[in-house]
Amino acid sequence: MVFTHLPSNVFLILVPFMPTLPLALAFLFLRSALSQMDVPARSSYVMAVVSPGERPAAASVTAVPRSLAAAVSPAIAGYLLALTSFGWPLVICGVLKIVYDLTLLRMFSHVRPPEER
Repeated sequence: MVFTHLPSNVFLILVPFMPTLPLALAFLFLRSALSQMDVPARSSYVMAVVSPGERPAAASVTAVPRSLAAAVSPAIAGYLLALTSFGWPLVICGVLKIVYDLTLLRMFSHVRPPEER
């Protein structure tokens, strides 16, 4: 999952540095092509490593923070864009997502689903 996210996040960070609109759009399209490839694998992994009774709670715990972040982030991005026209929201978001992905990789790389043990 992390291996598709890392290039996706680098593409996001590079968007504000593109000198032309077509290049910026190309990087956004590249990012879009890679950014959601992990959703089925992530859902499957979460369901595999928790007990059947914990699956509904685990599904909500993994979905709710994403929804909250999606609700709050436009206000923060708007504030940053009011300060300067540079794409700081894209750079900050890309860096935060890289740190998040590498942290998850480190925390869960040793956790295997029961059928893989």
